[in-house]
Amino acid sequence: MMLRLAALLLAPTLALAQGTINVGSKRFTESYVLGEIVVRTVEAAGEARAVHRQGLGNTAILFAALKSGAIHVYPEYTGTIAFELLSLKRVPGIDELNRELAPHGLAVGVPLGFNNTYALAMTGERAAALGIRRISDLARHPELRLGLSQEFINRRDGWQALRQAYRLPFNGVRGLDHGLAYEALAGGQVDIIDVYSTDAKIVRYRLRVLEDDRGFFPAYEAVLFYRRDLPQQFPQSWHALRRLEHRVPAERMVAMNAAAELGAMPFPKIAADFLATPGIAPAVVDARTGRSMLGALFGDDFWRLTGEHLMLVFVSLVLSIVAGVPLGVLAQRAPPARHLILGGVGVLQTIPTLALLAFLIAALDRIGTAPAIVALFLYALLPIVRNTYSGLADIAPPLRESAQALGLPAGARLRLIELPLAARPILAGVKTSAVINVGTATIAAFIGAGGYGERIVAGLAVNDHVLLLAGAVPAAAMAIAVQWGFEVLDRLLISPGLREAARSGRHSG
Repeated sequence: MMLRLAALLLAPTLALAQGTINVGSKRFTESYVLGEIVVRTVEAAGEARAVHRQGLGNTAILFAALKSGAIHVYPEYTGTIAFELLSLKRVPGIDELNRELAPHGLAVGVPLGFNNTYALAMTGERAAALGIRRISDLARHPELRLGLSQEFINRRDGWQALRQAYRLPFNGVRGLDHGLAYEALAGGQVDIIDVYSTDAKIVRYRLRVLEDDRGFFPAYEAVLFYRRDLPQQFPQSWHALRRLEHRVPAERMVAMNAAAELGAMPFPKIAADFLATPGIAPAVVDARTGRSMLGALFGDDFWRLTGEHLMLVFVSLVLSIVAGVPLGVLAQRAPPARHLILGGVGVLQTIPTLALLAFLIAALDRIGTAPAIVALFLYALLPIVRNTYSGLADIAPPLRESAQALGLPAGARLRLIELPLAARPILAGVKTSAVINVGTATIAAFIGAGGYGERIVAGLAVNDHVLLLAGAVPAAAMAIAVQWGFEVLDRLLISPGLREAARSGRHSG
Protein backbone atom coordinates (compact mmCIF):
# COMPACT_ATOMS: atom_id res chain seq x y z
CA MET A 1 0.00 0.00 0.00
CA MET A 2 2.78 2.44 0.95
CA LEU A 3 4.60 1.61 -2.28
CA ARG A 4 1.51 2.43 -4.32
CA LEU A 5 1.04 5.71 -2.46
CA ALA A 6 4.67 6.63 -3.00
CA ALA A 7 4.36 5.81 -6.69
CA LEU A 8 1.32 8.06 -6.99
CA LEU A 9 3.06 10.93 -5.20
CA LEU A 10 6.20 10.57 -7.29
CA ALA A 11 4.37 10.25 -10.64
CA PRO A 12 4.19 14.02 -11.37
CA THR A 13 7.87 14.44 -10.50
CA LEU A 14 8.87 11.53 -12.71
CA ALA A 15 6.78 12.92 -15.57
CA LEU A 16 8.55 16.28 -15.28
CA ALA A 17 11.94 14.57 -15.12
CA GLN A 18 11.19 12.52 -18.23
CA GLY A 19 12.75 14.01 -21.34
CA THR A 20 10.83 15.06 -24.43
CA ILE A 21 11.59 14.14 -28.03
CA ASN A 22 10.05 16.58 -30.50
CA VAL A 23 9.17 14.89 -33.80
CA GLY A 24 8.57 16.97 -36.91
CA SER A 25 6.68 16.29 -40.13
CA LYS A 26 5.92 18.10 -43.37
CA ARG A 27 2.55 19.06 -44.83
CA PHE A 28 1.72 15.93 -46.77
CA THR A 29 0.09 12.64 -45.84
CA GLU A 30 3.13 10.37 -45.86
CA SER A 31 5.11 12.66 -43.59
CA TYR A 32 2.22 12.85 -41.10
CA VAL A 33 1.95 9.05 -41.02
CA LEU A 34 5.69 8.46 -40.61
CA GLY A 35 5.86 11.17 -37.95
CA GLU A 36 3.14 9.40 -35.95
CA ILE A 37 4.98 6.06 -36.31
CA VAL A 38 8.11 7.70 -34.87
CA VAL A 39 6.09 9.25 -32.02
CA ARG A 40 4.48 5.96 -31.02
CA THR A 41 7.76 4.07 -31.29
CA VAL A 42 9.42 6.55 -28.92
CA GLU A 43 6.53 6.40 -26.46
CA ALA A 44 6.56 2.59 -26.48
CA ALA A 45 10.25 2.65 -25.47
CA GLY A 46 9.17 4.35 -22.23
CA GLU A 47 12.27 6.53 -21.92
CA ALA A 48 10.88 9.87 -23.15
CA ARG A 49 7.67 11.67 -23.95
CA ALA A 50 7.14 12.30 -27.69
CA VAL A 51 5.50 15.43 -29.12
CA HIS A 52 4.51 15.58 -32.78
CA ARG A 53 5.19 19.00 -34.33
CA GLN A 54 3.07 18.11 -37.31
CA GLY A 55 2.48 19.81 -40.63
CA LEU A 56 5.43 22.20 -40.45
CA GLY A 57 6.22 24.28 -43.53
CA ASN A 58 8.73 23.36 -46.21
CA THR A 59 12.11 21.61 -46.03
CA ALA A 60 13.96 24.79 -45.08
CA ILE A 61 11.77 25.33 -42.00
CA LEU A 62 12.26 21.77 -40.79
CA PHE A 63 16.02 21.97 -41.42
CA ALA A 64 16.21 25.18 -39.36
CA ALA A 65 14.10 23.59 -36.61
CA LEU A 66 16.37 20.54 -36.50
CA LYS A 67 19.55 22.63 -36.29
CA SER A 68 18.13 24.86 -33.55
CA GLY A 69 16.96 21.89 -31.45
CA ALA A 70 13.27 22.80 -31.76
CA ILE A 71 12.76 19.26 -33.09
CA HIS A 72 14.95 16.19 -32.64
CA VAL A 73 13.99 14.03 -35.61
CA TYR A 74 11.74 13.93 -38.66
CA PRO A 75 11.20 11.67 -41.70
CA GLU A 76 13.05 12.88 -44.80
CA TYR A 77 14.37 11.61 -48.14
CA THR A 78 17.99 11.20 -49.20
CA GLY A 79 17.48 13.05 -52.47
CA THR A 80 16.00 16.06 -50.68
CA ILE A 81 18.89 16.19 -48.21
CA ALA A 82 21.54 15.85 -50.93
CA PHE A 83 20.12 18.33 -53.44
CA GLU A 84 17.98 20.76 -51.47
CA LEU A 85 19.97 21.07 -48.23
CA LEU A 86 23.57 20.17 -49.09
CA SER A 87 23.59 21.32 -52.76
CA LEU A 88 25.33 18.13 -53.87
CA LYS A 89 25.41 17.01 -57.51
CA ARG A 90 24.35 13.44 -56.74
CA VAL A 91 22.78 11.37 -53.98
CA PRO A 92 25.56 9.64 -52.02
CA GLY A 93 25.26 6.81 -49.53
CA ILE A 94 24.30 7.36 -45.90
CA ASP A 95 27.92 7.37 -44.68
CA GLU A 96 28.88 10.16 -47.06
CA LEU A 97 25.72 12.10 -46.25
CA ASN A 98 26.61 11.90 -42.57
CA ARG A 99 30.10 13.27 -43.23
CA GLU A 100 28.51 16.23 -45.01
CA LEU A 101 25.97 16.76 -42.22
CA ALA A 102 28.45 16.47 -39.33
CA PRO A 103 29.33 20.22 -39.28
CA HIS A 104 25.63 20.97 -38.76
CA GLY A 105 25.39 18.57 -35.81
CA LEU A 106 22.94 16.40 -37.77
CA ALA A 107 22.81 12.88 -39.19
CA VAL A 108 20.63 10.50 -41.17
CA GLY A 109 19.92 6.86 -40.47
CA VAL A 110 17.28 4.14 -40.19
CA PRO A 111 16.43 3.64 -43.88
CA LEU A 112 12.75 2.79 -43.70
CA GLY A 113 12.64 0.55 -46.76
CA PHE A 114 11.05 2.46 -49.64
CA ASN A 115 11.90 5.00 -52.32
CA ASN A 116 9.48 7.89 -52.79
CA THR A 117 10.73 9.78 -55.80
CA TYR A 118 9.10 12.69 -57.59
CA ALA A 119 7.26 12.12 -60.87
CA LEU A 120 4.91 13.93 -63.26
CA ALA A 121 1.45 12.53 -63.88
CA MET A 122 -1.56 13.06 -66.15
CA THR A 123 -4.97 11.47 -66.31
CA GLY A 124 -4.71 8.23 -68.28
CA GLU A 125 -7.41 9.35 -70.70
CA ARG A 126 -5.74 12.68 -71.50
CA ALA A 127 -2.29 11.11 -71.84
CA ALA A 128 -3.60 8.41 -74.20
CA ALA A 129 -5.42 10.97 -76.36
CA LEU A 130 -2.22 13.00 -76.79
CA GLY A 131 0.10 10.00 -77.08
CA ILE A 132 2.15 11.00 -74.04
CA ARG A 133 4.03 8.30 -72.13
CA ARG A 134 7.35 9.95 -71.27
CA ILE A 135 8.35 13.32 -69.86
CA SER A 136 10.19 14.11 -73.08
CA ASP A 137 6.86 13.80 -74.96
CA LEU A 138 5.66 16.96 -73.20
CA ALA A 139 7.93 19.08 -75.39
CA ARG A 140 5.45 18.61 -78.26
CA HIS A 141 2.53 20.04 -76.24
CA PRO A 142 3.26 23.59 -75.00
CA GLU A 143 -0.49 24.16 -74.58
CA LEU A 144 -0.70 21.89 -71.52
CA ARG A 145 -1.37 23.48 -68.12
CA LEU A 146 0.89 22.55 -65.21
CA GLY A 147 -0.15 22.61 -61.56
CA LEU A 148 2.86 21.95 -59.33
CA SER A 149 3.44 22.08 -55.59
CA GLN A 150 5.24 25.19 -54.37
CA GLU A 151 8.09 23.14 -52.94
CA PHE A 152 8.64 21.35 -56.27
CA ILE A 153 8.56 24.67 -58.12
CA ASN A 154 11.22 26.22 -55.91
CA ARG A 155 13.58 23.42 -54.94
CA ARG A 156 16.94 22.99 -56.70
CA ASP A 157 16.10 19.50 -57.94
CA GLY A 158 12.58 20.53 -58.90
CA TRP A 159 10.78 22.19 -61.78
CA GLN A 160 13.43 24.58 -63.12
CA ALA A 161 16.11 21.88 -63.27
CA LEU A 162 13.63 19.41 -64.81
CA ARG A 163 12.53 21.95 -67.43
CA GLN A 164 16.14 22.58 -68.45
CA ALA A 165 17.05 18.88 -68.51
CA TYR A 166 14.15 18.06 -70.85
CA ARG A 167 14.07 21.43 -72.67
CA LEU A 168 10.37 21.79 -71.93
CA PRO A 169 8.55 24.79 -73.41
CA PHE A 170 6.45 25.69 -70.35
CA ASN A 171 7.27 29.01 -68.69
CA GLY A 172 4.31 29.70 -66.43
CA VAL A 173 3.08 27.08 -63.95
CA ARG A 174 0.31 27.18 -61.39
CA GLY A 175 1.23 26.66 -57.75
CA LEU A 176 -1.02 24.15 -55.96
CA ASP A 177 -1.05 22.56 -52.54
CA HIS A 178 -0.14 18.89 -52.98
CA GLY A 179 -3.30 17.78 -51.19
CA LEU A 180 -5.52 19.62 -53.70
CA ALA A 181 -3.60 18.88 -56.92
CA TYR A 182 -5.29 15.54 -57.68
CA GLU A 183 -8.76 17.04 -57.51
CA ALA A 184 -7.66 19.95 -59.72
CA LEU A 185 -6.32 17.41 -62.26
CA ALA A 186 -9.48 15.29 -62.14
CA GLY A 187 -11.60 18.43 -62.51
CA GLY A 188 -9.76 19.48 -65.66
CA GLN A 189 -8.32 22.65 -64.11
CA VAL A 190 -4.75 21.51 -64.88
CA ASP A 191 -3.27 18.85 -67.18
CA ILE A 192 -0.07 17.82 -65.37
CA ILE A 193 0.85 17.64 -61.67
CA ASP A 194 3.86 16.52 -59.69
CA VAL A 195 3.32 13.41 -57.57
CA TYR A 196 5.19 11.24 -55.13
CA SER A 197 5.61 7.68 -56.33
CA THR A 198 3.92 6.31 -53.17
CA ASP A 199 0.82 8.53 -53.45
CA ALA A 200 -2.36 6.51 -52.99
CA LYS A 201 -4.42 8.69 -55.32
CA ILE A 202 -2.41 7.68 -58.40
CA VAL A 203 -4.45 4.47 -58.65
CA ARG A 204 -7.72 6.02 -57.50
CA TYR A 205 -7.66 8.70 -60.22
CA ARG A 206 -6.24 6.32 -62.85
CA LEU A 207 -3.28 8.53 -63.58
CA ARG A 208 -0.43 7.81 -65.94
CA VAL A 209 2.92 8.45 -64.26
CA LEU A 210 5.18 9.69 -67.05
CA GLU A 211 8.37 7.76 -67.63
CA ASP A 212 11.50 9.64 -66.57
CA ASP A 213 13.29 8.62 -69.77
CA ARG A 214 16.37 10.77 -69.13
CA GLY A 215 16.81 9.58 -65.54
CA PHE A 216 16.41 13.04 -64.03
CA PHE A 217 14.84 12.05 -60.71
CA PRO A 218 17.27 10.32 -58.33
CA ALA A 219 16.39 7.91 -55.54
CA TYR A 220 14.57 9.47 -52.60
CA GLU A 221 15.05 6.80 -49.96
CA ALA A 222 13.00 7.43 -46.83
CA VAL A 223 15.21 7.86 -43.73
CA LEU A 224 15.11 9.48 -40.32
CA PHE A 225 16.85 12.86 -40.23
CA TYR A 226 17.95 13.59 -36.66
CA ARG A 227 20.16 15.62 -34.36
CA ARG A 228 23.51 13.91 -33.95
CA ASP A 229 23.23 13.84 -30.14
CA LEU A 230 19.82 12.09 -30.14
CA PRO A 231 21.25 8.53 -29.70
CA GLN A 232 23.35 9.68 -26.72
CA GLN A 233 20.53 11.67 -25.10
CA PHE A 234 17.89 8.97 -25.51
CA PRO A 235 19.62 5.62 -26.10
CA GLN A 236 16.55 3.44 -25.42
CA SER A 237 14.36 5.51 -27.73
CA TRP A 238 17.01 5.42 -30.44
CA HIS A 239 17.33 1.66 -30.08
CA ALA A 240 13.56 1.38 -30.59
CA LEU A 241 13.71 3.63 -33.66
CA ARG A 242 16.48 1.52 -35.13
CA ARG A 243 14.04 -1.39 -35.22
CA LEU A 244 12.04 0.47 -37.89
CA GLU A 245 14.87 -0.11 -40.37
CA HIS A 246 13.55 -1.68 -43.61
CA ARG A 247 10.16 -2.33 -42.01
CA VAL A 248 8.15 -0.03 -44.32
CA PRO A 249 8.07 -1.49 -47.85
CA ALA A 250 6.67 0.71 -50.62
CA GLU A 251 3.39 -1.22 -50.91
CA ARG A 252 2.74 -0.84 -47.17
CA MET A 253 3.44 2.89 -47.38
CA VAL A 254 1.01 3.23 -50.30
CA ALA A 255 -1.61 1.35 -48.27
CA MET A 256 -1.14 3.61 -45.25
CA ASN A 257 -1.38 6.71 -47.44
CA ALA A 258 -4.58 5.31 -48.91
CA ALA A 259 -6.01 4.68 -45.44
CA ALA A 260 -5.48 8.38 -44.63
CA GLU A 261 -6.44 9.98 -47.93
CA LEU A 262 -9.16 7.65 -49.19
CA GLY A 263 -10.41 6.19 -45.93
CA ALA A 264 -10.08 9.28 -43.69
CA MET A 265 -8.41 7.14 -41.02
CA PRO A 266 -6.68 9.32 -38.38
CA PHE A 267 -2.89 9.38 -38.57
CA PRO A 268 -2.40 8.08 -34.99
CA LYS A 269 -4.68 5.10 -35.72
CA ILE A 270 -2.73 4.24 -38.89
CA ALA A 271 0.55 4.37 -36.95
CA ALA A 272 -0.83 2.25 -34.10
CA ASP A 273 -2.12 -0.38 -36.53
CA PHE A 274 1.23 -0.49 -38.34
CA LEU A 275 3.20 -1.08 -35.14
CA ALA A 276 0.69 -3.67 -33.91
CA THR A 277 0.52 -5.58 -37.21
CA PRO A 278 3.58 -4.59 -39.27
CA GLY A 279 3.02 -7.27 -41.89
CA ILE A 280 -0.65 -6.55 -42.59
CA ALA A 281 -1.69 -3.61 -44.75
CA PRO A 282 -4.73 -1.63 -43.52
CA ALA A 283 -8.04 -2.16 -45.27
CA VAL A 284 -9.23 1.07 -46.88
CA VAL A 285 -12.69 1.69 -45.46
CA ASP A 286 -13.98 5.24 -45.83
CA ALA A 287 -14.26 6.54 -42.27
CA ARG A 288 -16.09 9.63 -43.58
CA THR A 289 -19.25 7.56 -43.91
CA GLY A 290 -21.47 8.34 -40.96
CA ARG A 291 -19.02 10.86 -39.52
CA SER A 292 -20.83 13.92 -38.21
CA MET A 293 -19.57 17.47 -38.44
CA LEU A 294 -20.20 17.91 -34.71
CA GLY A 295 -18.11 14.84 -33.93
CA ALA A 296 -15.19 16.22 -35.93
CA LEU A 297 -15.65 19.71 -34.50
CA PHE A 298 -15.63 18.65 -30.85
CA GLY A 299 -13.00 15.94 -31.20
CA ASP A 300 -10.48 14.96 -28.56
CA ASP A 301 -8.16 17.83 -29.54
CA PHE A 302 -10.80 20.59 -29.42
CA TRP A 303 -9.97 22.11 -26.03
CA ARG A 304 -6.22 21.85 -26.55
CA LEU A 305 -6.46 23.64 -29.89
CA THR A 306 -8.84 26.24 -28.44
CA GLY A 307 -6.43 27.01 -25.60
CA GLU A 308 -3.48 27.29 -27.99
CA HIS A 309 -5.41 29.57 -30.33
CA LEU A 310 -6.59 31.85 -27.51
CA MET A 311 -3.08 32.06 -26.13
CA LEU A 312 -1.62 33.05 -29.50
CA VAL A 313 -4.29 35.70 -30.07
CA PHE A 314 -4.38 37.37 -26.68
CA VAL A 315 -0.69 37.27 -25.73
CA SER A 316 0.17 38.92 -29.06
CA LEU A 317 -2.73 41.36 -28.61
CA VAL A 318 -1.54 42.47 -25.16
CA LEU A 319 1.94 43.06 -26.53
CA SER A 320 0.47 45.05 -29.42
CA ILE A 321 -1.53 47.26 -27.04
CA VAL A 322 1.51 47.88 -24.84
CA ALA A 323 3.57 48.96 -27.85
CA GLY A 324 0.86 50.33 -30.16
CA VAL A 325 -0.81 52.91 -27.90
CA PRO A 326 2.49 54.70 -27.03
CA LEU A 327 3.48 54.65 -30.72
CA GLY A 328 0.11 56.22 -31.62
CA VAL A 329 0.60 58.89 -28.96
CA LEU A 330 4.10 59.60 -30.26
CA ALA A 331 2.81 59.85 -33.83
CA GLN A 332 0.25 62.48 -32.72
CA ARG A 333 2.64 64.44 -30.50
CA ALA A 334 5.77 64.34 -32.69
CA PRO A 335 5.00 65.29 -36.33
CA PRO A 336 8.58 64.50 -37.54
CA ALA A 337 8.14 60.87 -36.39
CA ARG A 338 4.59 60.54 -37.65
CA HIS A 339 5.30 59.38 -41.18
CA LEU A 340 7.99 56.97 -39.98
CA ILE A 341 5.71 55.34 -37.40
CA LEU A 342 2.53 55.15 -39.51
CA GLY A 343 4.47 54.13 -42.61
CA GLY A 344 6.43 51.48 -40.70
CA VAL A 345 3.38 49.73 -39.23
CA GLY A 346 1.68 49.96 -42.63
CA VAL A 347 4.59 48.22 -44.34
CA LEU A 348 4.52 45.42 -41.74
CA GLN A 349 0.93 44.69 -42.72
CA THR A 350 1.95 44.12 -46.36
CA ILE A 351 4.56 41.40 -45.64
CA PRO A 352 3.24 37.93 -46.57
CA THR A 353 2.59 35.87 -43.45
CA LEU A 354 4.70 32.85 -44.38
CA ALA A 355 7.59 35.09 -45.45
CA LEU A 356 7.49 36.88 -42.09
CA LEU A 357 7.31 33.55 -40.22
CA ALA A 358 10.30 32.19 -42.16
CA PHE A 359 12.31 35.32 -41.34
CA LEU A 360 11.40 35.12 -37.65
CA ILE A 361 12.36 31.44 -37.48
CA ALA A 362 15.83 32.37 -38.75
CA ALA A 363 16.07 35.44 -36.49
CA LEU A 364 14.89 33.69 -33.30
CA ASP A 365 16.48 30.34 -34.19
CA ARG A 366 13.36 28.43 -33.21
CA ILE A 367 9.92 27.34 -34.40
CA GLY A 368 6.62 27.21 -32.57
CA THR A 369 4.97 29.70 -30.26
CA ALA A 370 7.64 32.43 -30.03
CA PRO A 371 7.91 33.37 -33.74
CA ALA A 372 4.13 33.01 -34.14
CA ILE A 373 3.44 35.46 -31.30
CA VAL A 374 6.00 37.95 -32.64
CA ALA A 375 4.41 37.78 -36.12
CA LEU A 376 0.89 38.29 -34.74
CA PHE A 377 2.15 41.15 -32.56
CA LEU A 378 3.59 42.92 -35.62
CA TYR A 379 0.43 42.40 -37.69
CA ALA A 380 -1.78 43.75 -34.87
CA LEU A 381 0.10 47.05 -34.55
CA LEU A 382 -1.40 48.94 -37.50
CA PRO A 383 -5.06 49.25 -36.34
CA ILE A 384 -4.02 50.11 -32.77
CA VAL A 385 -1.38 52.69 -33.73
CA ARG A 386 -3.54 54.33 -36.41
CA ASN A 387 -6.69 54.46 -34.25
CA THR A 388 -4.76 55.85 -31.28
CA TYR A 389 -3.30 58.57 -33.50
CA SER A 390 -6.68 59.35 -35.11
CA GLY A 391 -8.53 59.38 -31.79
CA LEU A 392 -6.10 61.87 -30.26
CA ALA A 393 -5.92 64.01 -33.41
CA ASP A 394 -9.73 64.24 -33.61
CA ILE A 395 -10.18 65.70 -30.10
CA ALA A 396 -11.87 69.07 -30.51
CA PRO A 397 -9.54 72.06 -29.90
CA PRO A 398 -11.89 73.60 -27.26
CA LEU A 399 -11.63 70.44 -25.13
CA ARG A 400 -7.85 70.43 -25.44
CA GLU A 401 -7.66 74.14 -24.59
CA SER A 402 -9.91 73.65 -21.55
CA ALA A 403 -7.50 71.06 -20.21
CA GLN A 404 -4.58 73.46 -20.69
CA ALA A 405 -6.51 76.25 -18.95
CA LEU A 406 -6.83 74.04 -15.89
CA GLY A 407 -3.04 74.11 -15.62
CA LEU A 408 -2.62 70.36 -15.94
CA PRO A 409 0.86 69.19 -17.05
CA ALA A 410 1.16 67.38 -20.41
CA GLY A 411 1.29 63.89 -18.86
CA ALA A 412 -1.79 64.48 -16.74
CA ARG A 413 -3.70 65.96 -19.69
CA LEU A 414 -2.90 62.89 -21.72
CA ARG A 415 -3.85 60.46 -18.97
CA LEU A 416 -6.94 62.20 -17.56
CA ILE A 417 -8.42 64.00 -20.57
CA GLU A 418 -7.09 63.01 -23.98
CA LEU A 419 -6.83 59.21 -23.69
CA PRO A 420 -10.33 58.89 -22.16
CA LEU A 421 -11.75 61.04 -24.97
CA ALA A 422 -9.94 58.86 -27.54
CA ALA A 423 -10.90 55.62 -25.77
CA ARG A 424 -13.62 54.61 -28.26
CA PRO A 425 -11.43 54.70 -31.41
CA ILE A 426 -8.54 53.10 -29.49
CA LEU A 427 -10.81 50.26 -28.35
CA ALA A 428 -12.11 49.92 -31.92
CA GLY A 429 -8.51 49.52 -33.12
CA VAL A 430 -7.85 46.87 -30.48
CA LYS A 431 -11.03 45.04 -31.55
CA THR A 432 -9.94 45.09 -35.20
CA SER A 433 -6.50 43.74 -34.28
CA ALA A 434 -8.00 40.96 -32.17
CA VAL A 435 -10.35 39.82 -34.96
CA ILE A 436 -7.50 39.91 -37.51
CA ASN A 437 -5.29 37.89 -35.16
CA VAL A 438 -7.90 35.16 -34.74
CA GLY A 439 -7.79 34.50 -38.48
CA THR A 440 -4.07 35.02 -38.93
CA ALA A 441 -3.25 32.68 -36.03
CA THR A 442 -4.39 29.71 -38.14
CA ILE A 443 -1.20 30.17 -40.21
CA ALA A 444 0.86 29.55 -37.06
CA ALA A 445 0.25 25.80 -37.49
CA PHE A 446 2.73 25.88 -40.38
CA ILE A 447 5.53 26.39 -37.85
CA GLY A 448 4.24 24.10 -35.10
CA ALA A 449 2.51 26.69 -32.92
CA GLY A 450 -0.77 24.77 -32.76
CA GLY A 451 -4.25 26.26 -32.74
CA TYR A 452 -7.13 25.55 -35.09
CA GLY A 453 -4.74 25.79 -38.03
CA GLU A 454 -3.57 22.23 -37.21
CA ARG A 455 -6.90 20.89 -38.45
CA ILE A 456 -6.88 23.12 -41.52
CA VAL A 457 -3.37 22.06 -42.52
CA ALA A 458 -4.15 18.37 -41.96
CA GLY A 459 -7.40 18.71 -43.89
CA LEU A 460 -5.53 20.24 -46.82
CA ALA A 461 -3.01 17.39 -46.74
CA VAL A 462 -5.66 14.71 -47.20
CA ASN A 463 -8.35 16.86 -48.89
CA ASP A 464 -10.74 16.20 -46.00
CA HIS A 465 -13.40 18.93 -46.15
CA VAL A 466 -14.91 17.96 -42.80
CA LEU A 467 -11.54 18.31 -41.09
CA LEU A 468 -10.97 21.63 -42.86
CA LEU A 469 -14.31 22.94 -41.61
CA ALA A 470 -13.61 21.57 -38.13
CA GLY A 471 -10.71 24.03 -38.02
CA ALA A 472 -12.25 26.93 -39.94
CA VAL A 473 -15.64 27.02 -38.19
CA PRO A 474 -14.34 27.43 -34.60
CA ALA A 475 -11.86 30.07 -35.81
CA ALA A 476 -14.72 32.02 -37.41
CA ALA A 477 -16.87 31.56 -34.28
CA MET A 478 -14.01 32.81 -32.11
CA ALA A 479 -13.63 35.90 -34.32
CA ILE A 480 -17.36 36.67 -33.97
CA ALA A 481 -17.22 36.08 -30.19
CA VAL A 482 -14.20 38.40 -29.88
CA GLN A 483 -16.03 41.13 -31.81
CA TRP A 484 -19.12 40.82 -29.62
CA GLY A 485 -16.95 40.82 -26.51
CA PHE A 486 -15.32 44.10 -27.45
CA GLU A 487 -18.68 45.67 -28.21
CA VAL A 488 -19.79 44.73 -24.68
CA LEU A 489 -16.56 46.22 -23.31
CA ASP A 490 -17.28 49.42 -25.20
CA ARG A 491 -20.64 49.75 -23.45
CA LEU A 492 -19.21 48.87 -20.04
CA LEU A 493 -15.99 50.89 -20.08
CA ILE A 494 -16.89 53.98 -22.11
CA SER A 495 -19.29 56.24 -20.23
CA PRO A 496 -22.21 57.90 -22.09
CA GLY A 497 -20.68 61.28 -21.23
CA LEU A 498 -17.39 60.43 -22.96
CA ARG A 499 -19.26 59.09 -25.96
CA GLU A 500 -21.26 62.30 -26.23
CA ALA A 501 -18.17 64.47 -25.68
CA ALA A 502 -16.24 62.66 -28.40
CA ARG A 503 -19.24 62.87 -30.75
CA SER A 504 -19.92 66.57 -30.12
CA GLY A 505 -16.19 67.32 -30.36
CA ARG A 506 -16.00 65.78 -33.79
CA HIS A 507 -19.07 67.66 -34.92
CA SER A 508 -17.79 71.02 -33.67
CA GLY A 509 -14.38 70.37 -35.26
